Amino acid sequence: MLRAKILGTGSALPGEPISNQTLVEQLAARGIESSDAWIVERTGIRQRYIAAPELTTSALATEAARMALADAGLPVESVDLIIVATSTPDMIFPSTACLVQKALGCPGGAAFDVQAVCSGFVYAMANAQAMMAAGMAKTAIVIGAETFSRILDWNDRGTCVLFGDGAGAVVLQAHETDDAGAGLLAARLHADGRHDGILCTPGQVHNGTITGHPFLMMEGQAVFKMAVTVLDQVARETADAANIPLESIDWLIPHQANVRILAATGRKLGLPPEKVVVTVDHHANTSAASVPLALDTARRDGRIKPGHLVMMQGVGGGFTWGAVLARM
Repeated sequence: MLRAKILGTGSALPGEPISNQTLVEQLAARGIESSDAWIVERTGIRQRYIAAPELTTSALATEAARMALADAGLPVESVDLIIVATSTPDMIFPSTACLVQKALGCPGGAAFDVQAVCSGFVYAMANAQAMMAAGMAKTAIVIGAETFSRILDWNDRGTCVLFGDGAGAVVLQAHETDDAGAGLLAARLHADGRHDGILCTPGQVHNGTITGHPFLMMEGQAVFKMAVTVLDQVARETADAANIPLESIDWLIPHQANVRILAATGRKLGLPPEKVVVTVDHHANTSAASVPLALDTARRDGRIKPGHLVMMQGVGGGFTWGAVLARM
């Protein structure tokens, strides 16, 4: 059986980090009240990165992809599949993945975007695994990339303090299953469109003008309750599919929405806090980029090692959720 193995990871963060205090001062100039203490208490976020106006989602995605290829030690010519998970593409079309392919200089293979908001990276990983198992690709780059700052209402302190920009990438390569068992072991994806209104950006371009509301809208309590419930369920479902007991998982990497969701998910799964990778304090919520950014951070600082079992989870607007279990 062909299984997608993670050979390399990479990240891209724009500019210098913006601390809570700096953001609070910027908001105060607009007449919006907030505080560092309020942001930390509610979210755990201490800083975020915001892309300059000229910096595109595809540029961040390309930078992360190059870093992941270097980490994997593979030439760009080997890539025959690029999947980009994003809700903030450069343009309506062509896809961000096609723009990344052009920038990397590896034409010919498949390239497409996945739009599942904060679950996008997990959806993209599952798609890559399925294509590799079917013999449709040998070497893939899967990227989560966002410039979420551009769809935020900076007059809404309930949402504008939560998000940041960035990109994370992984290089996958198809290998026959071996005794070490490395690779993606199982994936489960779900959606429930009945909850479309609790987290959405409902605007669109229509006849050359923006119609509807062009900024992110969120019902925080509804999102929190549903996120904790479905992240618990899908982790158990995915572990069962791989015939892996939950206590054998070395690392849980949930979508980095806020520390309360991360802590609650870990508790429900019976995993100690030290097994939950947390980067939301440094990156804020980067939507589809949050899981690959956290994965790359934990690999590079030495926490995640070869042979470790890593559960990656996403949950986001749609409402969508899913999980991927991988042995590194």
